[in-house]
Amino acid sequence: MAKTDEAATASGAEVGYEQARDELIEVVRRLEAGGTSLEESLALWERGEALAKVCRGWLEGARARLNAALEAEGE
Repeated sequence: MAKTDEAATASGAEVGYEQARDELIEVVRRLEAGGTSLEESLALWERGEALAKVCRGWLEGARARLNAALEAEGE
């Protein structure tokens, strides 16, 4: 990932669900593979937590939109 992409994501800039999910998968893969220092592992874990939060936000937003659409249908 390019530095500018990392900076944009870390700063809270809008990141798409698929981009966050794909990066989260890569973070998990690297953590599971091992071979990283404690400092790097902690940084990866923190990044993974931030990406999971982004994914949760997207999924919660999608759920809210679906619920609103279903409620509108029922009226």
